[in-house]
Amino acid sequence: MTDLSTWGVVACADAVRSGRLSAVALATAALDRIAARNPAIIAVTRTLRDRALGEAAAVDAQLAAGQDPGPLAGVPYGVKDLFDVAGLPTTAGAGRLRDAPPATADAEAIVRLRAAGAVLVATLNMDEFAYGFVTDNAHWGITRNPHDPARFAGGSSGGSAAAVAAGMLPFALGSDTNGSIRIPASLCGIYGTKPTHDSLPLAGTYPFVHTLDDIGAFTRSAADLALVDAVLRGGAGDTAPLRRPALLGGWFAANLAPGMAAALDRLSAGLGGLPVVDLPDVARARSAAFLLTAYEGGRLHRDALAADPLSYDPATRDRLIAGAALPDAIYAQAMAFRSVFAAHVERALADHDVLIAPATFGPAPRIDDPTIPIDGAPQPARANLGLYTQPISFLGLPVVAAPLPVDGLPMGVQLIAAKGRDSALIDYATMLEGKGLIAAKGEDR
Repeated sequence: MTDLSTWGVVACADAVRSGRLSAVALATAALDRIAARNPAIIAVTRTLRDRALGEAAAVDAQLAAGQDPGPLAGVPYGVKDLFDVAGLPTTAGAGRLRDAPPATADAEAIVRLRAAGAVLVATLNMDEFAYGFVTDNAHWGITRNPHDPARFAGGSSGGSAAAVAAGMLPFALGSDTNGSIRIPASLCGIYGTKPTHDSLPLAGTYPFVHTLDDIGAFTRSAADLALVDAVLRGGAGDTAPLRRPALLGGWFAANLAPGMAAALDRLSAGLGGLPVVDLPDVARARSAAFLLTAYEGGRLHRDALAADPLSYDPATRDRLIAGAALPDAIYAQAMAFRSVFAAHVERALADHDVLIAPATFGPAPRIDDPTIPIDGAPQPARANLGLYTQPISFLGLPVVAAPLPVDGLPMGVQLIAAKGRDSALIDYATMLEGKGLIAAKGEDR
């Protein structure tokens, strides 16, 4: 049986379209790989064998009839368990929703992927209601990092990242509110994208924070990311080249692990020595992002919390209750400051069309020591791994999380551009990958 762990999106689609491999064989390989790897990692919550084999057989039938099944012909994938999958309850990682009425239709993103020939194989683990950065789920279990199972995969889309990094699937979908794609992509050594806000379809996904929520893909190469992203958005967007990178300093240079600081220095040197930009008010931006998250998330869950608070994981419940109690005036102040901080970043992007920042402080924290060092003191990882992602999430800018070529455990950077430059940003990542300045751990052979 084909070893799926060595195949990426482009390679799978090319093999199926050329007739060298059937879509059913690819789907079967993915299911077998999940059965072998998932018990040790807990990335997958449900396998969809009947659906996957049916969709794969349909792709093979189209090819046999001389029809084009689409650019993702036969490529297996999974989705974070907040995407509606017809016939299944959408749990959003919550035990209280495991017996909810099943979804009557697929999420719009799944509809687009199926139309392009992709084959849905699994739903994937996440922090309950997407409120966390480690994928420590009280109902499904902790998703472990494929590079070191004693460490977190990151979150809240940790199941999606771990499934791709472990070679179970060539790509997966996740969601990102405050860093939930970028953090696990970085810690698992793969690519991920948070698009320009509202540029990819959110219809049929369980909400968290409407001001900040977006969906995006995880892959093991920049070329794969480009293909999946183009399918989701209905074609490539603005691809005018990005040529003027800069490194974010100040807040984004503090609290870094030595290995991350050294890797950023190597990336800068590889690009000829990057100018450093210090943004003002980053700490306030992170605080405002916290407030937006707590306020909107708390109000979304307020009625359910009042009716049955014990059905929530305590770590989620307590933060949602606190958010529901925030006054409207605090939320208004946070939104007003958002415009102020956006102006700072827009000025930086006028001079430098790519801003580069760490995605995390360093490698994944250990599960038996769930902390990260901030200002010399250990702080809870579940709430603080977004140290560098939250200020950027606050603005709705496109960001590609890109893995750095480091020895040992994976680490990654954020590549940030102006709104609407998503496709150009992925092209920039492709250029960096071609120069060997970024590279996935265990990338396709």
